[in-house]
Amino acid sequence: MTSDDFSSARRTPRHDLESSSAATVSAGPGPGPAPADLLRRLRARGAGDPVTHVERVPARAGVPAPWPSWAPEELRAAFTRRAVVAPWQHQAEAANLAYEGRHVVVATGTASGKSLAYQLPALATLLADPRATVLYLAPTKALAADQLRAVAALELEGVRPACYDGDTPRAEREWIRRHSRFVLTNPDMLHHGILPGHAQWSGFLRRLAYVVIDECHTYRGVFGSHVAHVLRRLRRQCARFGATPVFVLASATSGDPATAAGRLTGLPVTAVTEDSSPRGGVTFALWEPPLLPPDSGASSPVPPQATGDHDDLHQVRRSALRETADLLADTVAEGVRTLAFVRSRKGAEVVAANARRALDDAVPGLGDRVAAYRGGYLREERRELERALLHGDLLGLASTNALELGVDLVGLDAVLICGYPGTRASLWQQAGRAGRSGQEALAVLVARDDPLDTYLVHHPEAIFGAPVEATVLDPANPYVLAPQLACAAVEAPLTPADLVLFGEGAKEAVDELVAAGALRQRPTGWYWRHRERPEVDLRGEGGAPVAVVESSTGRLLGTVDGGSSHFLLHPGAVYLHQGVSYVVDQLDLADGCALVHTEEPDWSTHARDVTDLSVVSVRSYVDAGPVGMFLGEVDVTSQVVSYQRRRIATGEVIDTRPLDLPTRELRTVAVWFTLSPQSLALAGVQPADVPGALHAAEHAAIGLLPLMATCDRWDIGGLSTAVHADTEAPTVFVYDGHPGGAGFAERAYGTAAAWLRATRDAIAECGCETGCPSCVQSPKCGNGNNPLSKPDAIRVLDVVLTNLPD
Repeated sequence: MTSDDFSSARRTPRHDLESSSAATVSAGPGPGPAPADLLRRLRARGAGDPVTHVERVPARAGVPAPWPSWAPEELRAAFTRRAVVAPWQHQAEAANLAYEGRHVVVATGTASGKSLAYQLPALATLLADPRATVLYLAPTKALAADQLRAVAALELEGVRPACYDGDTPRAEREWIRRHSRFVLTNPDMLHHGILPGHAQWSGFLRRLAYVVIDECHTYRGVFGSHVAHVLRRLRRQCARFGATPVFVLASATSGDPATAAGRLTGLPVTAVTEDSSPRGGVTFALWEPPLLPPDSGASSPVPPQATGDHDDLHQVRRSALRETADLLADTVAEGVRTLAFVRSRKGAEVVAANARRALDDAVPGLGDRVAAYRGGYLREERRELERALLHGDLLGLASTNALELGVDLVGLDAVLICGYPGTRASLWQQAGRAGRSGQEALAVLVARDDPLDTYLVHHPEAIFGAPVEATVLDPANPYVLAPQLACAAVEAPLTPADLVLFGEGAKEAVDELVAAGALRQRPTGWYWRHRERPEVDLRGEGGAPVAVVESSTGRLLGTVDGGSSHFLLHPGAVYLHQGVSYVVDQLDLADGCALVHTEEPDWSTHARDVTDLSVVSVRSYVDAGPVGMFLGEVDVTSQVVSYQRRRIATGEVIDTRPLDLPTRELRTVAVWFTLSPQSLALAGVQPADVPGALHAAEHAAIGLLPLMATCDRWDIGGLSTAVHADTEAPTVFVYDGHPGGAGFAERAYGTAAAWLRATRDAIAECGCETGCPSCVQSPKCGNGNNPLSKPDAIRVLDVVLTNLPD
């Protein structure tokens, strides 16, 4: 049985007038080359051409509209002072709908000025009614802080905007509750602070006119399902105080935004999707790192000692991290303002460190213009990095997606995307960080040695010719609904009308809470029975964050979410923070603390885990003769049992050390397919090769699922076995890595034929002979990518596709 667990000289600042933001990034030491010229230079720096496709996204002229007649002269003048002469057509359309009292979502591209669409009606109402209030919700603190700067820069009397989040000093919180009329916060603070303290917020909620939900496409999966119920709890409290606020949502371009926004808010929502803002042209390149020489194991993401593929070294490609670091150094050296998006925190640190080293080797001190930015940094570090961006002290930045939605990075010339970010919506959101204010821009997607990335750089139509995905969330998920109903009951006893508000499954969830002794039913409703509030993790990160503390000084370095702590902070793990390497001495899960010491080892660490899975129930299935396709609930048990130490220079495995960490259990939703042994034998798959065939197919299927669902491979897990105890047949499982499921398995089941066809094509088209990271090897395999059989994986998928109906 094999498994893959989820777990990964200055210029004057320029203002982004279209987006009505006051945040800016200063330019570099001089105007850099045009995007096409820059790309030509980057392509010429090595042997061979790494670019597989170049897409030219043409420039677009804007379509302005007159100011709405209801917009007061004071507000128009404030925007004019910020050089916003008139709104674009989509801004005016969305603003008019909201001012008329209709819930609206504006779903347009990056830098299209969505903020003006909600600022216009919200601020006009605040100016017309001195008692009205507005609540703004952002998925990140950085984005809320950015919007605060934008609203405050308008200098409108009486609005008194303020951020209310975990970083807000206690001394300021009472003033904000009593006096601010435009409160900017996040769903976490709404859930943990505002709604539980609704009595203290009664004056604000009673006068609430608008709720703004920014970047609403980020509320997907379990997190989105939780936020959907937090918003229903907000609507419930507002109704108790006699308020019915208008919801205005802003989203990146997405599939069916009206339906997704309606599911999120529980309200009918009108969508505005026609982008009428101007846009500079973008040169978008797909970049595949070169193959390493046959005698080199350097940079191999999966070293041969771990996979057993000793004879296939020539198929290993150069690491996308190292390629991105070199590209970042090259663009900064050219004076090009560049943002590199990296998928993991550790990866962002590695890219920044390597780029700094390369720049300092060329021009001592130039490396200081590059830094890393990621979640887990302390507030002071985040603010300092944001300040350096705003003032132009930094010219290049390696960031996780923390800056995909964060500080408005105005005036960037290039974006490097290290690995496909999981969805086309996120890809375009990241690429759109460059090319603002009408200038030309360069975007480069650097492919990882991964089935999906390899497939995309050789099938550009899957990126440039395909629609953007719809946002997936499931408010009826019982693992989300029950704890959210418990939170609502703490705030006020539940009534039958509330069950209608919370939707499908609410009555069943309440009955279960009563049976468990959490609620008591009385004639007036259902009451919470305990003194303490229920602990609910909105983001599904597997528990409270774990603090990383330096042993010798007691200094807090940062935090890691509880779900990742077993993999990233186990004893002996190497932990990177702003280019400094630490080794973990002790992980105390009870106290949520990891003690570390500074050390620069010549090895890296890689956790290994074991997984077991049992079928709980089947929701739906397709009987296709020798093939069965199923959707249902499963129980997944996993445990991190050891870690490998690998030489940084060569990837050589030094040793494997055991770990004693607790087991984790997960009930979730899975899609799985079974095959009869006879069909495999007829296809030429020998019994001894069945485990490797299924394992390889599982890896590739996980890697290609993000083509069909709004997820990435770290949101999902898998398991394959030649004979599973519950199915009594050769089986491949792919499951959601979140309690109760996140909608990804359902999407896989609904598009099974297209999903597995793309999987089969990706394996067959790969140029390797026995399997490589570009097709069937996985960077998170708990079994060291062994066994794997690429040719037999194709035969397995051929059997499935031949029998499975389209």
